[in-house]
Amino acid sequence: MQHVFEKVKNGETVTFNPKGNSMLPRIKSGQEVTVYPLNDTSILEVGNVVLCKVRGRIFLHLISAIDKTKGFQISNNRGFVNGWTRDVCGIVKDL
Repeated sequence: MQHVFEKVKNGETVTFNPKGNSMLPRIKSGQEVTVYPLNDTSILEVGNVVLCKVRGRIFLHLISAIDKTKGFQISNNRGFVNGWTRDVCGIVKDL
C-alpha cells in the first residue's frame, strides 16, 4: 500500500482494492475504494475513513478521535486503536 500512499500524498486520486477485514462491514476485502488527496486536515471529523501512516504503518482506517496536541486517533471498524498520527494524506468520501 506504500505506492498508493505516495501517490495520494503527491496529490493523485487513487482507486484501489484494499485487502483485509478490519473495516467490515464498511469496507469489504477487495472492494473498490477511491482515496482523494487531502490538503486541509482541518475538515476531518471523527468517523471519516482516511489513508494515513501510524508509527510507520499505512492504514485505510477510521478517525476515532481528534486532539489538537496529538492529532488524529486511528482505529479499525472493530474498535482496535492503532494510535495517533498527524500523517493523514487522503480521505474516502463515497462510503
